[in-house]
Amino acid sequence: MKFIVDAQLPRHLAASLKWWGHNVLHTLDLPSGNRTPDWRINEISMEEQRVVITKDADFVNSLLLSGVPFKLLLVSTGNVNNQALEEIFAKNISVIIEAFNRYEFVEITQTSLIEHR
Repeated sequence: MKFIVDAQLPRHLAASLKWWGHNVLHTLDLPSGNRTPDWRINEISMEEQRVVITKDADFVNSLLLSGVPFKLLLVSTGNVNNQALEEIFAKNISVIIEAFNRYEFVEITQTSLIEHR
């Protein structure tokens, strides 16, 4: 699966997703880095059919109102350290991938995966 990881999330998460076999960009990989505006992230997501992984609720509004980005994974774990975040993803990556076969908007918390219609 193809992902783009937003600025609030660590580059290490992108590296882990790559290690698990996915095609991943982090905003730090883009010309404007972590200053890349949301509209540009949405544009890349649509052009390249990438799932946006973010903590930013603005992407939820954009998806619901405008149908962009391509697909969205909202990280609602609260403040967890990078290791805990990676463990949450490691435990759930197969379920996340499966959820995107049916849904455009998925949310992950510390204890659950929520599939939004």
